[in-house]
Amino acid sequence: MNIDEAKQALIKLIEKSRLHFYKPVQIAEILYHDRVYHDVDLSLLETYRTQSKKWRDDMTMQLIGRVCTSSSRFQDNLFDDNAIPPAVLETLGTLNRKTGGSIEAYIYSRFIGRHSQLKQALDYCRNASAENFDIKKFIDSFRYEAGLRRSLDKIYEIVVYALFSALAEVLNLRITVSVDETKGGLLEEFGDFAEKVMSITPDFRTHSEPAKIFRAGVTNAADRGIDIYSNWGAVIQVKHLSLDDELAEDITSNVSSDRVIIVCRDAERRTILSLLTQIGWRSHIQSIITENDLVLWYEKALRGKYSSLTGDNVLKCLRNEIAGEFPSADDVPEVLRARHYALSRE
Repeated sequence: MNIDEAKQALIKLIEKSRLHFYKPVQIAEILYHDRVYHDVDLSLLETYRTQSKKWRDDMTMQLIGRVCTSSSRFQDNLFDDNAIPPAVLETLGTLNRKTGGSIEAYIYSRFIGRHSQLKQALDYCRNASAENFDIKKFIDSFRYEAGLRRSLDKIYEIVVYALFSALAEVLNLRITVSVDETKGGLLEEFGDFAEKVMSITPDFRTHSEPAKIFRAGVTNAADRGIDIYSNWGAVIQVKHLSLDDELAEDITSNVSSDRVIIVCRDAERRTILSLLTQIGWRSHIQSIITENDLVLWYEKALRGKYSSLTGDNVLKCLRNEIAGEFPSADDVPEVLRARHYALSRE
């Protein structure tokens, strides 16, 4: 393994990484321990496979206040032959030791640069008002910025969730569960079940509550399964990428619902319908929402006839989700200053 090949493997890993930078940070911390503490043998994976996860989490907690929650299998993919296997680490480690930590510094420079791009994109949202916020401009700031493109799926998901959630709240949307009047005896028989599961009793046969939608969670894994779900039965899949046979299979195999809402780019609508029709799943789709729909609805919410009721709510929800989803980092975090890296905005 020559140094140019090793560098290219590292660059590829960095370019594929999302903003949290878990895998590049793990490599940096392995190299740091090799250089400073001499407590690993870079040629022997088992000397760092497990403990390097703790080193990574200790660092990312200081950098972004988060630790990696991906599956062990996904985390261990870091050391596969097509990523950063021991042979690559050995080569990087040799150069890193000779240059006083230059590979570590390079990784953290890329981290700083990536978060500088993120800050510019997110500051636009944080500082905008309902009168001047342009949702298309916000989405495009992730779509056309190479360093942020890997996080476009999460931005899409947040944009959808913020609008839907805010409108459900402003509309005072409610769902009601009730028991057929002719089922009184059966309700008496399963009274404890009905109360614990459906909040219904023989005396109170109707239960009403606010309609809400929920994000399924934050993950670094591939775009699979449910993205957003509601307490009225609909589940929402956000597909910012071109839909192929594999993504179509994700929709059908990971979601057990006959009320699926798909959000996609306008150019993908026809392809999605064709694929789902071919695999016999068209009847499960409640609707397909395109980016043009989102732009129109945001325009109405922010500057339309009822924007005084909806505008601030939508922006507030959008900002709250962004704050929860995306980590923030200082220009140069103190933990990196203490190591005296020569950091630059790569």
